[in-house]
Amino acid sequence: MFTGIVEELGTVAAVEDQGDAIRLTIRAATVLEDAALGDSIAVNGCCLTVAGREDDTWTADVMQETLDKTSLRGVQPGDRVNLERAVTAATRLGGHIVQGHVDGVGEVLRRTPSEHWELVEVSLPGHLGRYLVDKGSITVDGVSLTVVEAGEGSFTVSLIPETLARTTLGSRQVGDRVNLEADVIAKHVEKLLAGHLPPAPATTPGEDA
Repeated sequence: MFTGIVEELGTVAAVEDQGDAIRLTIRAATVLEDAALGDSIAVNGCCLTVAGREDDTWTADVMQETLDKTSLRGVQPGDRVNLERAVTAATRLGGHIVQGHVDGVGEVLRRTPSEHWELVEVSLPGHLGRYLVDKGSITVDGVSLTVVEAGEGSFTVSLIPETLARTTLGSRQVGDRVNLEADVIAKHVEKLLAGHLPPAPATTPGEDA
């Protein structure tokens, strides 16, 4: 479980192709302060397990399912990635409840800079639209954000200078793919009210993770 508050920007140190998986090695500092084998660390919003670590790097195995359904497919050495350790009982919940289970992949459609912030529009897979509301929560590449406007097929978020400087969202360009996770509370509410709601639209292969 995470909060969507990125602790640091890590750097992909190596990507080992294993056919139906990759072995991903990431250089980091903060998230390695107390990391042990088996711990969970979110990488661009994907919950991965620490399978090995050295002084300033840690390694995770990324299965085909994750490669098929997240933006981790195609990562290269030198890429920057958002990192967050799993929460503890003493962690401040500064963002919102994030599972690290990617629901779909969106695409940056538009960036509109302002003097002190930037408005970013991201495409939204159709099956996720029902979970977004204006001023609700959405996780983009592991970053907890507030939805400015939930539209048909896309949504907008406002990025403050801190977010632009301390996460990959500051360098994402139009056309870049980003991992999306909807608010888990909305999913539970939908299930509880399933008998009173219309059926969810059918999904296409590769939309869920």
